[in-house]
Amino acid sequence: MNLNIPRSPDPDTVGGAARRLWLKQAGALAGVSMLPLSLARAATPSMLNALPRLALVIGNTKYVQAPLKNPANDAKAIADELQRTGFKVSLQLDAGRGQMVEAIGAFSTELAKSRGVGIFYYAGHGAQLAWRNYLIPVDAVIEKLEDMQTKTIELNSLLVGMTRAKNPMNIIMLDACRDNPFGTRLPIEHKGLSQFDAPPGSLLAYATAPGNTAGDGEGNNGLYTENLLREMKVPEAKIEDVLKRVRLAVRRQSAGQQIPWESTSLEDDFYFLPPQHIRDLSEIELERIFDEELAIWEAIKESTDPVPFEDYLRKYPSGKFSELAQFRLDQVLKARGEKAITIKVAKDNPFSKGSARVDTRFKVGESWSYREIDLFTKLELRTFTNRVSEITDTEVRFNGGVLVTDLFGNFIKRPPGWQYTGAQFFIQEYAVGKRWSTRFRAVTPHGFSSDMEFDFRVVGREQITVPAGTFEAFRVEGNGWGRAPRGTVKLQTVYWISADVKRVLASETKRSHTNGKVLNNERLELTAYTQF
Repeated sequence: MNLNIPRSPDPDTVGGAARRLWLKQAGALAGVSMLPLSLARAATPSMLNALPRLALVIGNTKYVQAPLKNPANDAKAIADELQRTGFKVSLQLDAGRGQMVEAIGAFSTELAKSRGVGIFYYAGHGAQLAWRNYLIPVDAVIEKLEDMQTKTIELNSLLVGMTRAKNPMNIIMLDACRDNPFGTRLPIEHKGLSQFDAPPGSLLAYATAPGNTAGDGEGNNGLYTENLLREMKVPEAKIEDVLKRVRLAVRRQSAGQQIPWESTSLEDDFYFLPPQHIRDLSEIELERIFDEELAIWEAIKESTDPVPFEDYLRKYPSGKFSELAQFRLDQVLKARGEKAITIKVAKDNPFSKGSARVDTRFKVGESWSYREIDLFTKLELRTFTNRVSEITDTEVRFNGGVLVTDLFGNFIKRPPGWQYTGAQFFIQEYAVGKRWSTRFRAVTPHGFSSDMEFDFRVVGREQITVPAGTFEAFRVEGNGWGRAPRGTVKLQTVYWISADVKRVLASETKRSHTNGKVLNNERLELTAYTQF
């Protein structure tokens, strides 16, 4: 195998009815303690929903130099919807610089006093200069680039003020990626807004990907805000799911020419319309929910029609197969002629650690060699090489087909004949703060099965040195569990991945009993590779 995805617990007995009986008995004996940690957390009502809700909404339309049509409409509609969901809203329309400075200062002060949840929404012109993003007041007359610093509002100053408030969560939504408002007389080097990492405890959302522009819209609202308003009304939808559904809708309606983007460092879930009652789900219920989602994924995963993937992503925006579904949707739409925009990433941007997509363009003969080390004894356990022998649209087959993975590196088949349902242990696109989860099933050659589930987060970008060299890599941490009839095993993993290498650079995995006893602790390292 080419990755040390944690081993499955030994599936000693059988699946099917006996397996469900075991789950029922185990749940009855162990009660809540048998719940996977991630799912038990998800069943706990967030304290955020009981906190004060404050919002500052600004819509700038009547510009001296480049008037717009929709921002005032957008701002009024967003303000109304936020008020409906319990926010105390300050609405500022066609604000000059002085009005914006005063409103932002008052908003930050009120956030500090209330320690509530803050939302800042802005619709209007925005621009970037030297990696800094600027929100443009209606009275700004920009004659030279230096005027940007004195006649506009720098986004970072807003974020600093909100961060200093030390309230638990801030959400910043910017529909400010219109075309260059200064025309040819004052050319801006880069279009749209620059990539910017969300400060701690915040989520930063753009109407389109960094380095791109969004249209003003033909109707009463801009395309982004029109879809945002609809998704905000969905009961019990987490903020991340709201924005993922918005992204899907905007992309499809714009034929890939506008794709919203987010950066997040949120640690908790926020709902515009929170659940009224949350109860812990039984093991049987959790099993049924997963089986339903798995059945949908298995039925659509080979489709060449975008609709099944869109339907899945609307139903499961943060699903156990959502990263895989998004990639398949990308493939299908590209095959149908979509020329989707991409994030403009620059390594020298001081305000972002950037994002990266793994290279999925494999060639026969490429290879990756690894060594596996016991972290307790420091002894080398084994070495192996995986060489590409065949490639399809969805699979990479190594060593004559003995090992099969998807294009990201997730197991589909591995020796001595294990089969895996769609795992998204590895994904296509990485950015600091990104979170996702996976649950998958491993089936032995004898038909026995066990499930594993993980919550993942990209925690940083750092240099890592392995025998194959030194690389700039994203560090991904995951916590989860594996379950089979012998019991539940706690799993902790960290891995490093780079856009320069098509397979994982290194990973460490610890397996332990729920009582804390460590079963094993191993590290996988890339020792050599050949890429064409």
